[in-house]
Amino acid sequence: MREAVVTGLGATTPLSGDLPGTWEALLAGRSGVGLIEDEWARELPSRIAGRLRVDPSEVLSRVEARRLDRVEQMALVAGREAWESAGRPEVDPLRLAVVIGTGIGGATTLLGQYELITNSGPRRVSPNTIPMLMPNGPSAYVSMDIGAKGGARTPVSACAAGAEAIAMAADLIRMGRADVVVTGGAEACLHQLTMAAFAQMRALSTRNDSPETASRPFDVTRDGFVMGEGAAIMVLESAEFAAARGATVHGRIAGSGITSSADHITASDPEGQARAISAALADAGLSPLDIDHVHAHATSTPQGDVAEAEAISAALGSHPLVTATKSMTGHLIGASGALGAISALLSVRDGIVPGVLNLDEIDPEIKIEVARGAARRLPVRAAVANSFGFGGHNVSLVLTP
Repeated sequence: MREAVVTGLGATTPLSGDLPGTWEALLAGRSGVGLIEDEWARELPSRIAGRLRVDPSEVLSRVEARRLDRVEQMALVAGREAWESAGRPEVDPLRLAVVIGTGIGGATTLLGQYELITNSGPRRVSPNTIPMLMPNGPSAYVSMDIGAKGGARTPVSACAAGAEAIAMAADLIRMGRADVVVTGGAEACLHQLTMAAFAQMRALSTRNDSPETASRPFDVTRDGFVMGEGAAIMVLESAEFAAARGATVHGRIAGSGITSSADHITASDPEGQARAISAALADAGLSPLDIDHVHAHATSTPQGDVAEAEAISAALGSHPLVTATKSMTGHLIGASGALGAISALLSVRDGIVPGVLNLDEIDPEIKIEVARGAARRLPVRAAVANSFGFGGHNVSLVLTP
């Protein structure tokens, strides 16, 4: 099968409005998490979130900002950055595809318009409501922006959606169904209802008095994850197509593994996660000893972090250096797997692994090597990026030079 190489990268996150700024902040160990000061959050048990550093409405045209849900705005901003980063490839539109995942989609539009119809009646509902709330909106709008006619697809697999999108995009390249694919994830669900619902599950951190230290993967005092928002997009091409046009290659999607736990709607499953990691290694033709680095899903929940550590140990052993950038961004839900894959790819490319913020004392149940403190320089021959979601979705990607 053909190789899927990465030629373009883009992101908008709680750390920066673009990818270079996000990567620099991750390496510097800066936090993008803060306290939500809005009135709607005053009564929530958790008022902590990783909000975008740059509002997409400041980047897009006034018409785009008005007609697109926030999740679509984010996808368009990050998609345009990735497309420009790749050099705007000249490709047959029928051989150009888009695959962008999301966990929830246009939640703010759906909930906002419901409030409007309740208070003011059906005639006040926006005619743009359906295109704004539909989960396939990010993928659709990016496809229209670049003229992609080879398919616009949308995995909706909770927090694994962005990683599953990249796996699907790589398969399109490898199987010869596309020459170029724009792929990744986007999420914008910071709303009173979604945060209250996660809080009722006791999934969120309640460190309202110290928001920047709330997301603390693998730390013994972790008490839940921090909601975040953002988008992370990459451009994949077949190695032959990229070479023919002289494109810069940042690395490769060497393999992917996708499993389902088929056990519990929200609980983590170490066995299912380990199977995903092993499947990704087999797909890439690598052994556990070839993996030098793991970008963990590691959301900072008491049960989830331990389960993933068990999965990493079972599938890879204890030698890879593990990081968890959600300590700085919060959990970007459907975008988290895509941003994690980009971080792992850049670690392979640049030979440096971001440290885990807020890791003061590692949980004694966690038997893996975690990058604590400052970013650590080391040659990374290959990396694994994990992404797991409610519903038993387990996705692992292998990134190589």
